[in-house]
Amino acid sequence: MSVVVKSIELGSQAQKVGISPLDILLSINGNDIVDVLDYRFYQIGTRLEVRVQKPDGEVVDYTIKKHEYEEIGMEFETYLMDKQHHCCNKCIFCFVDQLPPGMRETLYFKDDDSRLSFLFGNYVSLTNLTEHEIDRIIDKHLSPINISVQTTNPELRCKMLNNRFAGEALNVMKRFADAGIKLNCQIVSCRGINDGKELERTITDLEKLYPAVECVAVVPVGLTKYREGLYPLESYDKQSALETLELINSYGEKFLEKYGERIVYAADEFFIYADLPIPDAEYYGDFGQLDNGVGLIALMREEFTDALEYCDFKLNRDRIITCASGVSVAPYMRKLYDMCEAKYSNIKIQHIPIVNNFFGEKINVSGLITGQDLIAQLKPYDLGEELLIPSVMLRHEQDKFLDDITLIQAEEELNVKITPVENDGEQLLKAILGIR
Repeated sequence: MSVVVKSIELGSQAQKVGISPLDILLSINGNDIVDVLDYRFYQIGTRLEVRVQKPDGEVVDYTIKKHEYEEIGMEFETYLMDKQHHCCNKCIFCFVDQLPPGMRETLYFKDDDSRLSFLFGNYVSLTNLTEHEIDRIIDKHLSPINISVQTTNPELRCKMLNNRFAGEALNVMKRFADAGIKLNCQIVSCRGINDGKELERTITDLEKLYPAVECVAVVPVGLTKYREGLYPLESYDKQSALETLELINSYGEKFLEKYGERIVYAADEFFIYADLPIPDAEYYGDFGQLDNGVGLIALMREEFTDALEYCDFKLNRDRIITCASGVSVAPYMRKLYDMCEAKYSNIKIQHIPIVNNFFGEKINVSGLITGQDLIAQLKPYDLGEELLIPSVMLRHEQDKFLDDITLIQAEEELNVKITPVENDGEQLLKAILGIR
């Protein structure tokens, strides 16, 4: 596939030497450029020999001298510079298979692309990696890689991923570990399938790859109401969550004593299902699995508490606002709001948990709240002067909910200013106090 230059950044090194839009990037320092990983890896140096093919077919070599890590200044049709790699599995727990029809097309695309693992932290199953891609990761020492393990039992992994090669793919982890590639691992825990004794086996096997395996997140499977015809799965209840937590924590304590770090962590949802307190921030080490919902509540609590303690902002007027979130995190957020109201007597925070009618009440995290649920459930309330929502309710561009209702539409329907807030305790406090 040809890597065609779409545009050139003004004032960049590429523009200065004469590289133009529609040129085809062939190589840098003699290394063929196939995609974004090649491009980013080989443009690091201070002296580059860049070969391009002009639209008329002429091949031209350019010499670029620059600072180390300085960008050359080429932009391409897509960020990856070629097509995104599609998942070849049919996992029994796949969330995409549980989406209702009629949502935007991009939500139905299942990616399983190792490049997105390095660039954006996406998790990959390793089942569609070619030998070329494996060798490239090892040769370039591209690290860390985030892996959806699920189980280290080859037969069970084939069953869970519905891919006859899924068990063989586990061998790639050993090759990466032997090459010094760091591995962050995810286990989507399905009740009665890969928990219990199977989870023990997986944790024990992953320990053998330490220190290459830096951390392991165990996350309960998310089940929507759209599962007709799919593999029968059960949600975790209090007792099954307690049993899973006890297993995870027993290994965590063992690893803490043996290695000085827990390595394996349960997602916050397990503590919620088990009706247990969320541990303090110290429990989570360097918070290496936040994207998997591990330690989100503890980190928010610590950041918010510290920010509130040292905040000297004077609120010289009454302020009434509303905060909305998913159901699962609501009790923990209410405690933070109570602390804030205790310090600032002239602020009133109304907190409303949003029940997920769109996907089903078993889905109770903030990031899967739709615009229509938010609007329908908040309409009966006087929301005050501002509505704060977690930014994860919106797509990356921060303009639309999952159901394509825009932030502007929601503001018009609710007749209130809506402010998305990052998962950051200090930023939340500033938003509550109206500090811009």
